[in-house]
Amino acid sequence: MVTRSPLLNVMTRAADKAARGLKRDFGEVEQLQVSQKGPADFVSNADIKAERILREELQKARPAFGFLLEEGGVVAGSDPDHRWIIDPLDGTTNFLHGLPHFAISIALEKSGEIIAGVIYDPIKDEMFCAEKGGGAFLNDRRIRVSGRKSLHESLVGTGIPFRGQGNPDRFAKQLGVMMRETSGVRRWGAAALDLAYVAAGRLDAFWEEDLQAWDMAAGLLLVKEAGGYISDLKGGQTMLDSGAVLATNGLLHAPLQALLTNAA
Repeated sequence: MVTRSPLLNVMTRAADKAARGLKRDFGEVEQLQVSQKGPADFVSNADIKAERILREELQKARPAFGFLLEEGGVVAGSDPDHRWIIDPLDGTTNFLHGLPHFAISIALEKSGEIIAGVIYDPIKDEMFCAEKGGGAFLNDRRIRVSGRKSLHESLVGTGIPFRGQGNPDRFAKQLGVMMRETSGVRRWGAAALDLAYVAAGRLDAFWEEDLQAWDMAAGLLLVKEAGGYISDLKGGQTMLDSGAVLATNGLLHAPLQALLTNAA
C-alpha cells in the first residue's frame, strides 16, 4: 500500500469529511433548498456546507494558508505563497438532478504553481490524488494516462456550453471535427472528474473552455503526474487564467490541438 504524505493526508481527510454531508444530501436531493445564482447556475445548501467543512479542516491543519473558494471567493492568508483552490461540489447540476456523478476538488498552489491535488468522487468512493514529483494515484494505486496514438481510436471528453455560458457556435465547430476524427466524445458534466479520467486512462483527452480555476486546478496536476500533457487551446500555459484547457495523454496532443485550432 502506498503511504501518502502528511500533506495529502490532510487533503484526503478533509475531502472525506465533506463528502459525508454530500452523500446524505444526495439521498434527499428533492428536499434541498436551492437558490439560483444565474442562468442554469445553481448553488445548494450542499455546496455551502461542504465548502465550510473543507475550509475548517484545511485551516486547522495549515492555518496560514489562504483560499480561493467557489462560493466564498478569495480569502487571504498570512502566508502569501500558499493557497487552497477548492470546488466543494463540481457537478452541481448533476447533483441537483439526482445524477450520481460529481466530486470534491482540492488543490494547493504554491507561488502560482499547483503542487498537490485531490479529487474525490464520493458516490463511487474514488479518491484521485497527486503531489508534484510523486505521481498520480487512484485509491492508492498508481495511475497512468493511456497509450493510444491514433485519433481514430481515442475517446475524448468535453464540456458543452449551456444557457448564458460559453460560445455554442464555436463549440459546434469543435465538436464537429472531433466527431469526425475520434471514436467518440463524452460529456459528463464535471470537469474535475474528466481530468481525473484522463489521468487514469479512461479518457484519452479532454477539452473545455470557460472553466474556473477551481474546476481544473487539481486535475491539471493529476494529468501531469500521470504522464499526460496539458495546455490551453493555443498550446500555451494560461489554463487557470484563460479557463481553456486541452488535456491529453501527450501522444495525441498535437493532432487534437490542430483540430481545435482549425475549428476556431
